[in-house]
Amino acid sequence: MSNYSEDQFAIRSLKSGANGYLTKDIVGQELVAAIKRVLAGGTYIRASLAEKLASYLDVDASKPPHDTLSNREYQVMRMIACGQTPKEIAAELSLSIKTVSTFRSRVLKR
Repeated sequence: MSNYSEDQFAIRSLKSGANGYLTKDIVGQELVAAIKRVLAGGTYIRASLAEKLASYLDVDASKPPHDTLSNREYQVMRMIACGQTPKEIAAELSLSIKTVSTFRSRVLKR
């Protein structure tokens, strides 16, 4: 459950392993239905998000490559783009320099 709109974080949340995504503006009955579905082992999303996911699955070569990055890869890419060194990134994210270099190489491959 999030205060942020589906447009901002839902797809990334689901790709990261969430079993559903709801915004805080839902009504009580929908929340109960969502909890029951997730507890039963399913996934719960609103119809509006389902439409967005369907369009997201549409393979389109014109989509930017950064859409395929994980959250951490995207974060490292942005930090590199801002001019930070791997050592600075590692210190800020509490990672080893080797890990940052691994993320960097993944970003470059994509």
